[in-house]
Amino acid sequence: MRAILSVSDKTGLEAFAVELGKLGWEIFSTGGTKKSLTQAGVPVHAISDITGFPEILDGRVKTLHPMVHGGILARRDKADHMSQLSENKITPIDMVVVNLYPFVQTVSRAGVSLEEALENIDIGGPAMIRASAKNYPGVIIVTDPADYPLLIEKLRGGGLSPDERKRLAQKAFQHTAMYDTAIAQYLWQGSAGFPDNMTLALKKRYNLRYGENPHQAAAFYAEHRVGAGQNSGITWAEQLWGKELSFNNILDADAAWATATDFEAPTVAIVKHTNPCGLASRDDVAEAYQRAFEGDPVSAYGGIVAVNRTLTAGMAEAMRGTFYEISIAPDYEEAALVILRKRKDLRILKARLPAAETQPALNYRHVKGGLLVQQADALPEDQITLKPVTRRQPTKEEYEDLRFAFRAVKHIKSNAIVLVKDKMLLGMGAGQPNRVTSVDIAVKRAGEKAKGSVMASDAMFPFNDSVLQAAAAGIAAIVQPGGSIRDEDSIKAADENGIAMVVTGVRHFLH
Repeated sequence: MRAILSVSDKTGLEAFAVELGKLGWEIFSTGGTKKSLTQAGVPVHAISDITGFPEILDGRVKTLHPMVHGGILARRDKADHMSQLSENKITPIDMVVVNLYPFVQTVSRAGVSLEEALENIDIGGPAMIRASAKNYPGVIIVTDPADYPLLIEKLRGGGLSPDERKRLAQKAFQHTAMYDTAIAQYLWQGSAGFPDNMTLALKKRYNLRYGENPHQAAAFYAEHRVGAGQNSGITWAEQLWGKELSFNNILDADAAWATATDFEAPTVAIVKHTNPCGLASRDDVAEAYQRAFEGDPVSAYGGIVAVNRTLTAGMAEAMRGTFYEISIAPDYEEAALVILRKRKDLRILKARLPAAETQPALNYRHVKGGLLVQQADALPEDQITLKPVTRRQPTKEEYEDLRFAFRAVKHIKSNAIVLVKDKMLLGMGAGQPNRVTSVDIAVKRAGEKAKGSVMASDAMFPFNDSVLQAAAAGIAAIVQPGGSIRDEDSIKAADENGIAMVVTGVRHFLH
């Protein structure tokens, strides 16, 4: 029995090769894999012993040879195939163990050159993987070191079943598909628009108990992609404490983290059902938390708390008395962890802050039979201008709150309205079929605190009714995108009620 071993990831390789040798397998290898096995004392032959031809072109050509691919692709159940092998003195190859050059890791390094990236595109490896997977009834194909122990166990017991061979072939084709996807993504970087054909590479993080509801099966996958920041956020968060995350937990945690990290100042976000119900910025995160909580103490119960700075002992103390599902922070003071770990039902997550992207991140939304793809709503704050359109212009403090409010409103489901004062969310209306209802909900939630606050709308006012509602609630200033054919009606209503209004020309729909 012959096996070719040629791997980039050498995890468990030596022990696996030793066991193969004990079972009587003849091992052939290339380059670094052969060197590693030789140093470990594992009997191994060079691939050139099969091909009769040396490795050339700096290793670019070593396994691309009929003596290799003939031995892999020949069908053992076809007499003419086996006869041709005999005529050409080709010995069948019964196992191929290959995983590919670390392309994603290479191109994700800062300053990597195009030449270096191209040299990390594997050619011979994918060819052997695909050939072996195509002929899996006769050739065992292994691409994942995690399969080594079970494979040895099966070989000791007499071999793999057809279904087990098929499973390994499926993993092999998925391995090359993810690899090709990463290369295509890299070569597309810097191009305008969207490619005509697109594939996504996803790697399972873990199974979930169920989906949104108990009757729905679910799993959590990470997008395997090139570019900076790929291991940041909730997808790759480290869980320091608490029971497993649920489907809904992950959705809410992602919304909370996206909200908190969208602000440069120390900020705390409290999220319920993907919408921020509490949000505040302060120099001290404990005070920011307290202000965020005061914005809607009722809705905070059972929510998700995210902070874009180290979670301090002071903030952990301030969280006492309210049940939360999850806390998320880039780091925790040890004293804070001591306090938080006393909550048996709290899940504690530590997540990396988002890094600058080499190109805009993409958002995906599934519809039946298709996928909507768009750039993330990540317009830098310095590219959003607040243009006054009313006689009264905002005060300096109102401008600061208007900017805060307009950044907050983009994280709330449309039609979205937020009320803010002193960089604190006082009330919000979300997901309503009309903007008037959203304003009404936000004002009722804020109560008396609405007086003197500022209001942000994620989209334009088609009529002046929302401005009149704001005036009745005592709102001092409004920020909205503008662009309605009835803008003048809204501006006139604001002027008549002494409200300062600014427009941005930028819309923040979130469906």
